[in-house]
Amino acid sequence: MSIETLIAQYGLAAIFVGAGLEGETSVVTGGLLAHEGLLSLGGTALAAVVGSFAADQIFFFAGRRYRDTARVRRIAAKPAFAKALDTLDRHPTVFILSFRFLYGLRTISPIAIGTSHVPARTFVVLNAISAAVWGVLFTGIGYLFGHSLIEAIDAVMPRHKLLAIVAIIALVALVMTTIRYWRRRRSNAARQPEAERIRSAASTDASERT
Repeated sequence: MSIETLIAQYGLAAIFVGAGLEGETSVVTGGLLAHEGLLSLGGTALAAVVGSFAADQIFFFAGRRYRDTARVRRIAAKPAFAKALDTLDRHPTVFILSFRFLYGLRTISPIAIGTSHVPARTFVVLNAISAAVWGVLFTGIGYLFGHSLIEAIDAVMPRHKLLAIVAIIALVALVMTTIRYWRRRRSNAARQPEAERIRSAASTDASERT
């Protein structure tokens, strides 16, 4: 069985799972494969939308059903959880529509929203809208990005198209990993002054008590 046949048979299932658990890299790669005709563009976008929607619904209902369990309380102790709830309180509709685009909040946010008083029906509607925009957007990025790169590579090595596709997929993964690393460093740097302020306040309070 050829690689093309394997991708055609299992690619959409992989994109569905990847969109829910891994994120943009899987969806962008799906767009690239759709451009090459290994997957249908509509099917790829639909798999990305449904996978992302389903995963966040599961996280939401897990937060709502198990909000009083030790596991959820441990998750609730993380700074990102408090940040998600604070943003939700101030801008509930905007936050639900945009959390999947925010680094560091994507997975924890639907759990946090599940522990809040947001009605399940409201979350379902807004989550569906957000997943549709996210899935179509990143599938389109992969489709257009792949078109430009493959045209360039075809001009250099027209007889090695499959190798070019593999190389581009690896490049997409590298770029997305680099972006995530950079965002993580920036997020940690932004939190460091706040942590130092808290430690300083705690030290001052302890000194006053003595």
